Amino acid sequence: MRRKIPSTAALSAFETAARHQSFTKAADELAVTQSAICRQIGSLEEFLGVKLFRRDRRGVGLTEAGVIYSRKVASRLDEVERDTLELMAKGGHGGSLELAVVPTFATKWLLPRIPCFNEAYPDITVNLTVRTRPFLFDDTEFDAAIHAGTAIWPGTEGTFLMRESLIAVCSPKLIAPRTRLTATDWRRYPLLQQSTRPYAWRDWFASRNMQVEGDMSGPRLELFSMLAEAAIHGMGIALIPRLLIEDELQRGALIQAASHEYPGNRSYYLIYPERKADNAALKMFRAWIDAQAQQYRKPMGLE
Repeated sequence: MRRKIPSTAALSAFETAARHQSFTKAADELAVTQSAICRQIGSLEEFLGVKLFRRDRRGVGLTEAGVIYSRKVASRLDEVERDTLELMAKGGHGGSLELAVVPTFATKWLLPRIPCFNEAYPDITVNLTVRTRPFLFDDTEFDAAIHAGTAIWPGTEGTFLMRESLIAVCSPKLIAPRTRLTATDWRRYPLLQQSTRPYAWRDWFASRNMQVEGDMSGPRLELFSMLAEAAIHGMGIALIPRLLIEDELQRGALIQAASHEYPGNRSYYLIYPERKADNAALKMFRAWIDAQAQQYRKPMGLE
């Protein structure tokens, strides 16, 4: 059965005109005449049976239907362009993985290791996009996601990577190294809070059999990378998974405010839809990242 799809030339003309809100600028970008743009959009409106632009003496403007359709068309054309560039670059060989990732884990742990994957699998390109919350794979182009949570999402399979180990860190200018803080001492310092984990400090203190007044007070920041930077600049003490600040600890930008480590209730998983389980590129990446994460499981007995 013939697909009900407009011509790509008409869609391209429409997307460009919608982005510029101008037929003239669209014609300049696509190196065609303004009348050609008018014809393409006219044919698209006739095909759809829907007006996409309002035309008056002041120029053109999108209708409500045009606004909604332009966003969807732009997204699809971006996907086609990406796939085309990938095919051209690879000459029909290899493949790519579209990964959704939590930002700090991707920046501090995954990206420094990706060159090793690229060396082992030069024909596979890994593309990363930030997603901080669960989503439906059927609504996206993602092949897999690296997510910090407590369980696998419905309708998916997953590989356990590692569990968090939370440590309290700060600038050496804020607290001298090897200083032992009592419950009273902790009240003297700002506790940097992660906005998505309001009880993190309370749980950490409870694991030490301590109660600290004001354990939920302090500046609230959304990302671990923001907490780390705030701690480096002496704004207070932060509670951060050790694996995300290895470099800062090694070079002394951050120190542990206490030797205590608390296995948090969140773990990192590589999650993928069941239909993708046999994807060749994903299987290679899954085996590689599982091997990379193994050293972070053994020291804590979290195999």
